[in-house]
Amino acid sequence: MNERLKTLLILIAFPTLAATLLLASGYAFYYDLEPDNRQRFAALLASRRQLLAEMGVLNLAIIGVAFALIWQRHVKASLHIEEGIRIMLNANPGHRLKPAGPSELQRLAQAVNALATQSEALAHDLETRITEAKTSVEEEKNRLAALMSELSQGVLVCNLDGRILLYNERARQVICAAPSSQSGCAAPLIGLGRSIFAVVDRSLLAHALENIQAQLQKSNAAAPDAQFLITTRAGQLVRVHMAPVLAAIQPASDRAPTISGLVLMLENITHAFERDTARASLLQSFTEGSRAAIGNIRAAAETLASYPDGNHRDQFLQVISEEACRLSIRIDRIAAEHADSLQTAWPLEEILGADLMTAAQRRMESRLGLHTQAQAPDNALWLKVDSYALLQALGYLAGRLQDRYGVREINLHLARRGRIAEFDLSWSSPTLSPQTWGDWEQDALRAGGEDSPLTLGEVMERHGAEIVYMVDPAELRPRFRLLLPIVQPPPAAPGVALRYGESRPEFYDFDLFQQAGQTPELDHVPLTDLNYTVFDTETTGLDPSAGDEIISIGAVRIVNNRLLRYETYEQLVDPRQPIAALSQAIHGISHEMLRGQPTIDEALPQFHEYCADAVLVGHNAAFDLRFLQLKETRTGVRFTQPVLDTLLLSQVLHPHQESHTLEAIAGRLGVTVVARHTALGDALATGEVFLRMIPLLAAHGVRTLGDAREAAKRIYDKEY
Repeated sequence: MNERLKTLLILIAFPTLAATLLLASGYAFYYDLEPDNRQRFAALLASRRQLLAEMGVLNLAIIGVAFALIWQRHVKASLHIEEGIRIMLNANPGHRLKPAGPSELQRLAQAVNALATQSEALAHDLETRITEAKTSVEEEKNRLAALMSELSQGVLVCNLDGRILLYNERARQVICAAPSSQSGCAAPLIGLGRSIFAVVDRSLLAHALENIQAQLQKSNAAAPDAQFLITTRAGQLVRVHMAPVLAAIQPASDRAPTISGLVLMLENITHAFERDTARASLLQSFTEGSRAAIGNIRAAAETLASYPDGNHRDQFLQVISEEACRLSIRIDRIAAEHADSLQTAWPLEEILGADLMTAAQRRMESRLGLHTQAQAPDNALWLKVDSYALLQALGYLAGRLQDRYGVREINLHLARRGRIAEFDLSWSSPTLSPQTWGDWEQDALRAGGEDSPLTLGEVMERHGAEIVYMVDPAELRPRFRLLLPIVQPPPAAPGVALRYGESRPEFYDFDLFQQAGQTPELDHVPLTDLNYTVFDTETTGLDPSAGDEIISIGAVRIVNNRLLRYETYEQLVDPRQPIAALSQAIHGISHEMLRGQPTIDEALPQFHEYCADAVLVGHNAAFDLRFLQLKETRTGVRFTQPVLDTLLLSQVLHPHQESHTLEAIAGRLGVTVVARHTALGDALATGEVFLRMIPLLAAHGVRTLGDAREAAKRIYDKEY
């Protein structure tokens, strides 16, 4: 029942009861009198009927006001104390009661605050001890996080229901990798709690799992695994190496081990596949294109051998020369145009050219004592090299110059020349003889106290590169020039702004190994076991039916009772219409900020995929959902997930509080609101509020999704 209606009924019922009791007492007194006294009493009352009525009304009013004051001072104050205690117990230990009501209740509130302060101190001490006890575990977790983030391969771990439990940033890059003509990933497919089947076909994964289970049934089987290929939405070819995660508790020895999860190693082989294809095509093209030239040279040579003194000797020699020149030009053109396809298959790493130059400087200065100067290279210049071997080669050259010619200063320069990078190592003097340079190229690398069995020529061959000795005709400075193939820069990781004191983003959640998969009977699932997408929108105005449009969408996911701050969704939307001045003053989004942004037709399908397999949560969610529902016909996107509204849930929890705005709820539950009136900022605040509401709801008997929806519906039916 509505609290205001309940109070009004009590206010009416209490004076009515008092008046009834008074009338009943008067009636009993009247009939107890003698007949003569009864007549005189009736006459006395009749002559003062108006006065008695006015006094009765005045008494009832006084009783009603007195009851209202007593209700407000005693009963309402008690209810506020009860709600405050629940907040301290289940959501915000730092919350304190405001003393109100009679002195007894004020002393009770002060005692509760003192008890809460003592309890908070004890809890803080306990938390400190637990934190100290978990130090080693945290260190292991941080090592794992660092290892996962630095792996060159993408790693995905999922349970048997296909829910992602762990991933690293490289996995996101592999799945979201786009050709150079595209930008970004079509949708955030990778995330904790998401389905792996958005990336890998279900039947393909099931087939690989069957192969692994068959291997496990063999007693002499080595580490079971499976490999297969998938194609991403952007058309990239990815090799997947899959291995099982065995359950901690295994069955009897005569049965196959139980699998609790899967580890998927992802490698984008698109470029390697294209390079191998190009190499094969290039070989075939070169073979076919060179056959005629070689045939002409062979025919001319055989003719000269048979008739050395023939009349056409010069013509045959000219044929040989021309065909040889054509072959030479063809080979040079192929080497220049397809340098990256002709690389050796030795495993190389991608490195920024500037980093390689810095490492070379540091090596020459620290190990050889040389002074170096370097010209800042292009920051977008990436090389694929064996950095250790290449640095050894550069150090070797600098060391030979130092030992034999007393060179004390080396200049380094790296520049792009088409699809080739020119890495120059130059010095002032002297120049080298061809014999000296030839000997250096064939000697083993020895410099700075390090020996290597490789020669300079072998290092160049390993890289599919060349090294030449030359003298600059303008500066007259001798130099070694390394010609290294250039590669495309790797995709940039999504920017994540870390605040001071925060650790690296967390992309793992091992508790999800025990989490059940989604089922159609969501109403029976506990609130603590569900995945949520908390969202908010900013709009051009407040009336979607009148044509107001969404201009910003922000969302964050909650998985396993954790707010995934590093898996957020934020998108500005071009509404193709003006923004109301009042709305712009609130959210601060201008026309210039929206120019060039996608329309709602483009943004809504991406947001719909972000929300997949999750319950929607919003504050005053009906407002935002109305905007989304009006776009269903035009975009074909429907949001059919269950929805929870923190505005209604707050009224379920705190019916005696006056305000249920997001700021008021956050203040009660101890949540700091940052970036208010931005879609993502409000979504993050709503997510924190909702997480603190869950234990409060459980204390009220609201434990499942069905319980929460029913409780919110009761509030909605009464209030709206």
